[in-house]
Amino acid sequence: MSVGFPQVQVGQPVRYKTLSVFPLFDGSITPVEYTLSDEGIGAGSVSVEEVSESGSVPDLLVENKGDVRVLFLEGEELVGAKQNRVLNTSVLIAARSKTKIPVSCVERGRWGYKSRKFGSSGSHSSSKLRYFLKSSVSRSVLARRGHRSDQGKVWEEVARQQSALGTPSRTSAMADTFQAHEGNVAEFREKLQYVDGACGLAVAIGKKVVAVDLFDKATTCRKVWQRLLSGYVLDALEADAEVGQAEPDQAEAADVERLLAAARAMPWHKADSVGEGDEYRANQGDDVHASALTLDNSPVHVSVVAAS
Repeated sequence: MSVGFPQVQVGQPVRYKTLSVFPLFDGSITPVEYTLSDEGIGAGSVSVEEVSESGSVPDLLVENKGDVRVLFLEGEELVGAKQNRVLNTSVLIAARSKTKIPVSCVERGRWGYKSRKFGSSGSHSSSKLRYFLKSSVSRSVLARRGHRSDQGKVWEEVARQQSALGTPSRTSAMADTFQAHEGNVAEFREKLQYVDGACGLAVAIGKKVVAVDLFDKATTCRKVWQRLLSGYVLDALEADAEVGQAEPDQAEAADVERLLAAARAMPWHKADSVGEGDEYRANQGDDVHASALTLDNSPVHVSVVAAS
């Protein structure tokens, strides 16, 4: 793979209210063998725990007891143990291995065991939270300080969105926001079904394209499509409240193409990866941040987030 965003075809969007989802197609990427994190956790072949009895907010320990590597995605939420976390970057965990993964806390008001192991919540960070994650983690990685986020900004964004959506939470848990809007998430998911053959998606809130995710194969995209949508629904609920009854502006394929062109034109830098494979990072000032996780030159997960 040439470092950057691969060439893709932008399909016709599926839309609901202020949310538009553009399927992305690419037939040239070589697929990689792995299991997704929620599948591994559900099957019992993957366990995620605190790194020690006392724990460490920015790190978790993953044990992959299976014979196939496991993929964790940037922004996915893990719940349980001493507090809920989200992944700071996408990580491939080798088979039969233990690896520390970098995370951020999305439950500021709890630091006590709810369970020994983490589970997959089935929810994903909003585009705004992903922007704060990717921008701060990229700065940390390029400064050789590891995959550390600006934890304060993460907490601020979780609290801001809870306030905007009228979602009180005793422990300031992002999971409570999803639970409060479970019906809305289900409604959007029903209207915005996976598009057959898509190996990626670009998401717009109104006229603004806020995120792009591309995977090595369509089967991964199909499996994570609704999980990714959960976070964007929260963004859309905020936007819908602002628009009210007015007809929302909508992004078009040309808007997606412009973001993809910007991603391809940015200078990409190799970064230290956490698990298997190679990681690359790129940015266009503070407006656009991107990352790519590759294995043997094949892109496993390439993502772009834009300031909204």
